[in-house]
Amino acid sequence: MSDLYELQLILDLPSSLPAADLTLLRWHLLGESGQEPQDPDAYPLLSARGPAQRIGGTLVGDLARSERGWALTARQEVHPDEFDQLRELVEWLARRTSTFGTIGYLRFLEHDVPDLLIADPASGTAQRLTLLPGRSTETQLLPDPFS
Repeated sequence: MSDLYELQLILDLPSSLPAADLTLLRWHLLGESGQEPQDPDAYPLLSARGPAQRIGGTLVGDLARSERGWALTARQEVHPDEFDQLRELVEWLARRTSTFGTIGYLRFLEHDVPDLLIADPASGTAQRLTLLPGRSTETQLLPDPFS
């Protein structure tokens, strides 16, 4: 049994995104030097590339200019130990995205059905929606690894 999850993010950000926000996002995607977070324990959360170890497929992360501003796509293997930092990043993105509705998903390695990550740009919030046969629930954005 493994504790890995698949995290996928697919969202748009406005062209008016401040330069400091773009710098931070690029740091998370590429680990580029520059204006790094103040937290000495912080590390790039979306920078893994190449074959995934356990979830299959490849790990990616890209930010590109688009007609709507910026387009972000990332697919990463994540461990519950990273959930606190990932929750902060996903909430940070939800406050800035121009995408309404599904912005990605989180799937436990051994599950077939992912939980959807839903953003409401008007309120700047994000939530996780669990879709299982016979049950649909809104839950904590990323599960608490200690519960």
